[in-house]
Amino acid sequence: MLTHTLSQYLDVARVREDFPILEREVKPGVRLVYLDSAATSQKPLSVIRAIDDVYLHYNANIHRGVHTLAEESTAAYESARQRIAAFIGAARPRELVFTRNTTESINLVAYAWGLANLKAGDVVILTEMEHHSNLVPWQIISGLTGARLEFIPVTEEGFLDLDAYKKLLELKPKMVAFTHMSNVLGTITPAKEMIAAAHSASALTLLDGAQSVPHFAVNVQDLGVDFLAFSAHKMCGPTGIGALYGREALLEAMPPFMGGGDMIRKVFLRSFTPNELPHKFEAGTPAVAEAVGFGAAVDYLNKIGMAPIAEHEHALTAYALEQLKDIPGIRILGPDADHKGGVVSFSLEGIHPHDAAQVLDGDGIAVRAGHHCAMPLHERYHLPATARASFYLYTTREEINLLVKGISKVQKLFA
Repeated sequence: MLTHTLSQYLDVARVREDFPILEREVKPGVRLVYLDSAATSQKPLSVIRAIDDVYLHYNANIHRGVHTLAEESTAAYESARQRIAAFIGAARPRELVFTRNTTESINLVAYAWGLANLKAGDVVILTEMEHHSNLVPWQIISGLTGARLEFIPVTEEGFLDLDAYKKLLELKPKMVAFTHMSNVLGTITPAKEMIAAAHSASALTLLDGAQSVPHFAVNVQDLGVDFLAFSAHKMCGPTGIGALYGREALLEAMPPFMGGGDMIRKVFLRSFTPNELPHKFEAGTPAVAEAVGFGAAVDYLNKIGMAPIAEHEHALTAYALEQLKDIPGIRILGPDADHKGGVVSFSLEGIHPHDAAQVLDGDGIAVRAGHHCAMPLHERYHLPATARASFYLYTTREEINLLVKGISKVQKLFA
């Protein structure tokens, strides 16, 4: 019997009132059941209004003008940086660089740090569960520098093989880059332990926080991590903006990633002097309204509380696993609810995940289908693709019941 209950501290019905899209009917009489938050979350009204407010009242370029709108826009942009930096426990705002998304954040480190510090024979450790955004950039840099990539294996149960990791650390890697939470398995990795072990081997660490920062409290100083990448759009914020946290000394030592306006202090015809942090890594006109929206998203999550959100999602995941596990012909990837976040990837015997997702969509149920930008991980489990249901603070037990009912309909249709 299921023993978990939904959090008494999170009023989900009240939370859902903040997300107008959840009232949408995808076709007449069919209400949206949104179970794709791992791909992108929905946005509360407070975030939407904060973005609107930029364009309605103080839209201007930042850091360059002295008129009223420019100063207001600059202040709002930098205020967002301060609040987001505080949200992840950064020691100072200048350690937080705005990027387009997690992918760009990781590429920034791979290129700016990697090209300057890696050489032929150096080792970078990744894992078999990485999203392509924490795999392909290192493959590119490996090809440019001659560095070697090594991978921590994933067990059948969906955990990282930490004994194998200890062996790999004997290779004295320069960088260990890994996900904090798998977007396919839902596995929450033992980041603090792994970071400490990497530092003992004199390696730097990069944590892909795209799936962790939105769902439970992440503190970079407590973790001791050197770099953390995450995206606004997965945490109630707008698309097109993310962030990279980096320890100040590391960011200071790294060359700029892109050249152009605002990332310079002085420019001559044949040389330039880069700007101070974090502006050195923010070339060109930034996504000002999106940054303001990102800050509003952090404000919203702080208001709700990360602990109630995490508790709610844990209970939902436990409930979903309990309801799904007895479905005939289902295969669920990843560990139990105590070791994973709100992600359930599954396959149905004899049914392609795309077909399952299409049938579910007919009943308004939005799930993801495919390899979820983790093709090597799917190959490890001998699957071409999976269907993925993912939850957030606005997901309800009733929506999971509808998913279970929908899967039964899928199976009957393809029987």
